[in-house]
Parts: sequence; C-alpha cells; structure tokens
Amino acid sequence: MADTESDVNANVGYLVWRLSTRWRAILDRALAPHGLTQAQYSVLAPLYGLTGDGTRPSQRKLADLTGLDAVYISKLVRALERQGLVTRAASSVDPRAVELALTEQGAETARRTIELVHGMRDRLTAPLGGNGSERTAELAAMLRELLDAPEGAE
Repeated sequence: MADTESDVNANVGYLVWRLSTRWRAILDRALAPHGLTQAQYSVLAPLYGLTGDGTRPSQRKLADLTGLDAVYISKLVRALERQGLVTRAASSVDPRAVELALTEQGAETARRTIELVHGMRDRLTAPLGGNGSERTAELAAMLRELLDAPEGAE
C-alpha cells in the first residue's frame, strides 16, 4: 500500500489545486498595493485587451473569454466600478446587455499590473525556463487540453 505522501504527490487534481492556490496568494500580495485582487485582475487585464480599439465588450463576452461564471464577472465588475476603474452602460443594441469600458485610471492600472503580473509569471515559471520556454508552452498546452475537455471525458 502506497503511503499518503506519495499518493498526494501523484494526485494531479490536488497538485493543480495547490499550484493555483499558491499562485493566487502570490498574485494577491503583489496586486494589493494596486488595490486589486487576483480575481479582479483576471477581469481587468482581459478587459484592457478587449477595449484597446475602443470596443465596449459586454459582460457576457468577458465571461466567455475568461471562462468565469457571468454572475462572478458581474460581481467583480461592480467592485472595479466602485474603485473607479470600469464603467458599465446598457448596450444600445441589446438593452439587456451591459457594455464595459475602462476609465483612464482603469487603463493605467491595467497597464501597470499587466507588466507586474508578466514579471511574476516569469519568476513563477523560472523552474521550467520562464514564460517563453518550451516547457512552459507544453505545460500551458496540456492545461488547455484539460480545460477544453468535456466534463467526465473518457
């Protein structure tokens, strides 16, 4: 019978959860001086990318892009709005939809924190060779494969 320690260290789900928890805590500490949590950043950074050309994406589009639940996106967007980083407005095309835009302060915060997080990712992936390494790319591809697989895939 295998001991508990080796079972835990061979459990992929547990390892992914531990790594995710660790990275989130590290990013939360790094982002705190900017008034953000890792969860808020996970909305702010993609929104920055989506709005670069002046587009006002919907909350639904942001939820689809990030893979986060629409209700969670709404909660995070409201927090960012209270901080003066994001504005929300009813869509002119679909009154049920909410369109998003970054304020000037939101765009500046996004630029600063994207640079910060990119540096953090490089340090966190250093054991694999950093952000641009082949090993990191392989890991990212495997994680995407797991994320894209239907639940209960055989």
